Amino acid sequence: MSITAIILTYNESLHIERAIRSILPFVSQICVVDSGSTDSTIEVAQLLGAEIYKNRFINQAKQFQWALDNIEIRGNWVLRLDADEIIEPDLACEIEKKLPALSNEVAGVNLLRKHIFMGRWVRYGGRYPLAMLRLFRRGMGKIEDRWMDEHITVSEGRTVTFYGGFADHNLNDLSYFTDKHNKYATREAIEILNHGLNLFGRDETLNANSASLQASFKRIVKERIYNRIPFTVSSTLYFVWRYIFQLGFLDGRSGLVYHFLQGWWYRFLVGAKLMELERAIAHLTDKQEILRELTRLTGHDLVAEAQRKQAE
Repeated sequence: MSITAIILTYNESLHIERAIRSILPFVSQICVVDSGSTDSTIEVAQLLGAEIYKNRFINQAKQFQWALDNIEIRGNWVLRLDADEIIEPDLACEIEKKLPALSNEVAGVNLLRKHIFMGRWVRYGGRYPLAMLRLFRRGMGKIEDRWMDEHITVSEGRTVTFYGGFADHNLNDLSYFTDKHNKYATREAIEILNHGLNLFGRDETLNANSASLQASFKRIVKERIYNRIPFTVSSTLYFVWRYIFQLGFLDGRSGLVYHFLQGWWYRFLVGAKLMELERAIAHLTDKQEILRELTRLTGHDLVAEAQRKQAE
């Protein structure tokens, strides 16, 4: 068994050492793909034995797929790890013990991610466990080509689940959190617009066999039900569902902050941005004009995105 880990970075000096040290016991190759860090991220990663690659960032999906397509991956398994995530010791042991014993028909492994916010584990509100396919056989996995909510999928075989500790623990403050989610909201609004207008095609590879049943079910609910309800209603209902019926109130005061910001404010912001973009292009009928206007409004080059998709 050999594993190659791929970590995407941009100014992650606060997290990168912790992330790399959490996988050193069981990973044979660590590849850091950086998009222009100006802090000590690269130097720290190199000191810990990571290989450094650089690529201009467009979105998470394209950056990770670039890594799969351009790095000489030596491991026969690939692990995707975000810089602010940690593989805890019990999961590291589980991977070392179980991975070599998996049958050849198993192409991917789902990990159960927990979220740490303001130093506390968010246990309720439907936030744990989040099953994510993060470990897959080389050559059998890809990442969905989406602007937001992208998942890794496998092209064949089946997936299994490991149950050890896997944590998303960002150490930055609330200003960073809200700024990041503001950027996420723009990308998600683009994804919803593309779904409705078919501006540059969509990746439809996520299902219960190619990733996790949980991820596939959530995608169906979001696209077929949630996104069709007015955002002023859906965001409020979603918060109430999470905070009351999924017991988010048991997460305490920090949990209230998290569930309100991530479960209501963010969802409301996505809807508001979508409304703004839809109004801005309502008078346009030509697809190229729509793409140019959305490029101007969002700061993302959607004209180039459509051209790339057309050339594929």
